[in-house]
Amino acid sequence: MFGIQGRLTALFVVIVTLVLAISGTYAQYSLGHELEVSNQRLRQGVLTRLQTSLPSALWDLDKAKVDNIVAAEMLPPELVAIRVYDTSVGLFSGKLRNDGGGVVSIENDAPVAGAPVVADLAYRDSGAAGASLKPVIVGRVVVNFSRAQIDATLAAEVRRKVTEVLLLDLILVAALALSLRIVFDPLKQLRDGLFDLATRGSDEVEELADNRHDELGEVIRGFNAIQRRVKSIIARIREAEDEARKSAQETARALDDLRRTQESLLQAERLASLGGLVAGVAHEINTPVGIALTSASVLLEATEKVHQAIEGGNIKKSDITRYVETAGESTRLIMNNAYRAAHLIHSFKQIAVDQVSEARRRFELRDYITEVVASLQPKLKKTHIHVAIACPPDIVLDSYPGALAQVITNLTLNCVEHAFEPDAEGTIGINVVLDGDWIEMQVVDNGKGIAPDMIDKVFDPFVTTRRGQGGTGLGLNIVFNLIVKQFCGVITVSSTLGHGASFVLRIPVVTPVDEAHPAAPAHPDGQLHA
Repeated sequence: MFGIQGRLTALFVVIVTLVLAISGTYAQYSLGHELEVSNQRLRQGVLTRLQTSLPSALWDLDKAKVDNIVAAEMLPPELVAIRVYDTSVGLFSGKLRNDGGGVVSIENDAPVAGAPVVADLAYRDSGAAGASLKPVIVGRVVVNFSRAQIDATLAAEVRRKVTEVLLLDLILVAALALSLRIVFDPLKQLRDGLFDLATRGSDEVEELADNRHDELGEVIRGFNAIQRRVKSIIARIREAEDEARKSAQETARALDDLRRTQESLLQAERLASLGGLVAGVAHEINTPVGIALTSASVLLEATEKVHQAIEGGNIKKSDITRYVETAGESTRLIMNNAYRAAHLIHSFKQIAVDQVSEARRRFELRDYITEVVASLQPKLKKTHIHVAIACPPDIVLDSYPGALAQVITNLTLNCVEHAFEPDAEGTIGINVVLDGDWIEMQVVDNGKGIAPDMIDKVFDPFVTTRRGQGGTGLGLNIVFNLIVKQFCGVITVSSTLGHGASFVLRIPVVTPVDEAHPAAPAHPDGQLHA
């Protein structure tokens, strides 16, 4: 199969040949027409001269004069024969062109080649008084004309045009073969680079030389940029995998420490809940990593197809454009999902470290609430419940972020488990306002509400409406203890059956240090419910 270079050369040759053929045909037609007109004029001239000069000589029966007149008219090569007939004696005089081009006399009335033209010879005699008498037909003349000269001229013109077309085609092929190398040599270089990128490791492939300053140079620089981006993406994926392994190892160590130090039902419950959070986050990380792997496979498949097209010699500009588009989309998906995985790992790591370390630090409240809610997505995405956060961006707490994460987690998941029926749609709002040195946080839902006989018991330990279905009755009790003991704040609850519930807590912006009441331990993931 012809490559692009061969097809372009063939296309240009065909176009030039067609143009020259059309032009030559028109020139041939014009030349033929001109030759026909010239031949017609020659015929008319010869007949006119013969009809003018022959009648008087024939009237006088002057054979010598007739022969001279006929011989003079035989000079043009288009004339084959001229025969003069007298009305009484028949053939009076004649000349014939032989095969050698000479002119000989005609002795008999044998057939002559060529198209004959017959004209009468009329003699007009002036009377004694000079009056013109009626013309007298004294004989006739037969002239044979040949088209051989016209045909030879047209054939010579055809040969000249064919030779011209062949020479121009040869010149065009040579010129295209030299000029197209300017385009196809860089394409071959790009093809070899794509082949190396597809068959070798990305760390082994060197960038192509990009010292050209034309459009192909831009393509090569674009290829080098894509190659660098692919290397960068692979490096980021490796870093994300390393970070995920490190986070998994840290989480495993934290779980081991908690298992060794658990002394009560609360500690055992915290350990089981942390395991659930780890599984949820691991499941969330699996999705973007899977998408990144699929995108890399698509990019590899597209590269192999382009390589096959190059090997087959039928690479097209559209193939290269489609490959560049596929590479751009794949790299975008790989980057986005690698960033998403890294973001999930970062959020999980921050929340996990805060919840197990009991460290006190300064943190921006709205961003931290957003991270906590993001860590709950493995639970929330299985429902039709939306969590809306309304918090000013400039609230900074000096407190215990791990304990606060546990409070937000327990209140949110308590609404998910108790306020809505399975597959029901609903909204949970986390609304924060700054009141001097205190903040007021309201966790409100539009669910089914709390029964009046349960309002006064929701913060008591082991009180639950889901006993035997996974509920322990410790979630809201842990929230109450953290708010009152660790944050030195207050929490209240209100509800109307059928119209949702509202938990309102008030804590200081700067948590005071009370030596007599050390901070209560923070729950590792807060997935406990009243």
